Amino acid sequence: DDDDDDDEDDGFDADGIGGGFHQAHIVALEDWIDVMTDDLPELTSFILPTGGKAAAHLHVCRTVCRRAERRVVPLVVTSSGKSCDPNVLRYLNRLSDFFFTAARWANYREGRSHEVLYK
Repeated sequence: DDDDDDDEDDGFDADGIGGGFHQAHIVALEDWIDVMTDDLPELTSFILPTGGKAAAHLHVCRTVCRRAERRVVPLVVTSSGKSCDPNVLRYLNRLSDFFFTAARWANYREGRSHEVLYK
C-alpha cells in the first residue's frame, strides 16, 4: 500500500544536495548520551582514555570518528552544504561524543569507576 510508504520516514533521503541526513539521527544519539550520562559520575576534569577492553575499543572508535569528522569539514565548508550535508558533520561530532560516553559507561558497568584525570 502506497499510503503506508508515505507515513514511514526512514530519515534518509539520498538526494545529493544537502537534504540527505535527517536530524532525527543526531537527536537519537543525544538521547542515548543522556541516558548513559545519567548513570555516570559528573566529569570535573579531562580524563585519559583508559579502562577495560570494551572501553578501549570504544575509544578507538571515537578517534576514528574524529578523523572522519576532520575529513568531512572541508567538504561541508567548501561546498557551503550543497554537496555534503552539514548534518553529517553534526552527526559525526555527536557520534564521537557517544563513543566517549559509551566508553565511560562501559567502564562504570564493569566496575572500573576510577578514571585517570589528565593533569
